[in-house]
Amino acid sequence: MLDQSIPPYSAFQGNCLISSGSLEDVALAAHSATGTRPDVSVLIFENASGKQVDLDLHGTAQDVRQRHNSAGTESPRRSPGRPKLGVVAREVTLLPRHWEWLGQQPGGASVALRKLVENARRDDDGTAQARRARDAAAGFMQTMAGNLPRFEDALRSLYRQDEAQLLALIEAWPADIRTHVAALAKGSFPHTPEKAPAQ
Repeated sequence: MLDQSIPPYSAFQGNCLISSGSLEDVALAAHSATGTRPDVSVLIFENASGKQVDLDLHGTAQDVRQRHNSAGTESPRRSPGRPKLGVVAREVTLLPRHWEWLGQQPGGASVALRKLVENARRDDDGTAQARRARDAAAGFMQTMAGNLPRFEDALRSLYRQDEAQLLALIEAWPADIRTHVAALAKGSFPHTPEKAPAQ
């Protein structure tokens, strides 16, 4: 899960962060920055994944707002399951022995799968969240900082979970890129809880 202090989307024009926020806000800022100038390039990133997002910025600001409205004006299509209860039906592919085992469980396959997922989520020690943060930072770095000095060393320190070295290596990078990398990567580093001061 993305750190709640990091907005869901960010837009960069060159090395400068021009907007962070909802998809609608970032799309409008990108539309405003590009205006009628096709030579201006704005890159938009989904911060949870670090991946670049391509948006249709053509037309007026109102057109862009309607296309990328976070509220979503379209009604969701009806799918199997019990949507009122929050249950969504999806397809799962398993081997016959897995289906046999699931069929023998009390409550059936769906109940057994839900219990397995809940147990796995509860037992997760934060490694999955740390991996997602690391992958988001790495994806952003590869796009925005791939040509910057010490990029490879910085990427290695990210994967080694060496926060101090990463921050030292990116010190010479443009401020907005450096700050964004540090924010995305923060959740990937093991942090020890702060000790209470001795009394």
